[in-house]
Amino acid sequence: KRTLFTAMDLLWNYTEDGAKKVGELENLVDQYEDELGTYLVKLSRQNLSVRDSHTLSIVLHCIGDFERISDHAINIMEAAQEMHDKKLIFSPKAEEELKVFSRAVQDIVEKAYAVFRDQDEKLAQKVEPLEAVVDELNQEVKKRHIHRLREGKCTIELGFILSDISTSFERVADHCSNIAIYVLQSDQEEMDPYNFLIQHGMAGNKEFQDRYIEYKNKYIIE
Repeated sequence: KRTLFTAMDLLWNYTEDGAKKVGELENLVDQYEDELGTYLVKLSRQNLSVRDSHTLSIVLHCIGDFERISDHAINIMEAAQEMHDKKLIFSPKAEEELKVFSRAVQDIVEKAYAVFRDQDEKLAQKVEPLEAVVDELNQEVKKRHIHRLREGKCTIELGFILSDISTSFERVADHCSNIAIYVLQSDQEEMDPYNFLIQHGMAGNKEFQDRYIEYKNKYIIE
């Protein structure tokens, strides 16, 4: 989470020290994932209780998603670095849209982190509706860029950078969704986020729809 948020801040306040910090944190995350994964695999061969087996399974699945979130932080940092080096800036409108998008991403990361930390199934159910809104924000940001490009208000080079950032944001949200679903599947032998959503029909639930509308109204791109 710290790696990602540090990288996102570079989009608005770029510093060399900040970029270096992102790289250092990402290296730590890689190290942690490797050491934890190796330990957990060894532990899985032991005679564990059902509860411990479920806990181990959740952690083993989630550390992979946390590591991938950290990878996307590197992509975001590199985009910010490229803009700084080339003295590129987004149009005020593009920056405004990206800030709304970034707030939604920070929200879903905070939720996913709390879900994992507290094994909070109630909070976990709030992640997927927000992920659906993030998906829509990703499409809307890209659509608006294409419109500005056609009107000559933006450049292709900035468009590529914006697309990279937007895609990284959306994929971070996907990993947050996985983390929430792993916690919701903690009592199941096999963990499969996609099949879980299909089987439980979360998108068709009134509770899901109410939360989706709440988040959609919270993160509006004017």
